[in-house]
Amino acid sequence: MSTISDFLMVTTPYLPGYKVKKVLGLASGLTARTRGFGGKFVAGFQSLAGGEVTAFTVEMDRAWVEALQRFKENGARLGANAVVDVDAETIEVFQGTVLVSATGNAVILELEYGL
Repeated sequence: MSTISDFLMVTTPYLPGYKVKKVLGLASGLTARTRGFGGKFVAGFQSLAGGEVTAFTVEMDRAWVEALQRFKENGARLGANAVVDVDAETIEVFQGTVLVSATGNAVILELEYGL
């Protein structure tokens, strides 16, 4: 039986062409981020001009990459080759501090027969 070769993360409960061989448990990854003084300073000037506040966008992008990497590592530690039913959220937990989290079901996927 073949299994997928790369770790997958999907928001759906299944993946066409694959079946869930085993559910291993909940996987999660999170990070909390804040803009430092320099980021707040730059964001203040950018907000005066209107449009995108790149100082905050860059920091949020870093937060998502970090949270998803931790999420993938957590699933892999459980022995999974995929995580299904992924739910990703962002929430401000303190003024200027944002929590990025991802959770899902760590599973072992394998190819359906006949593919």
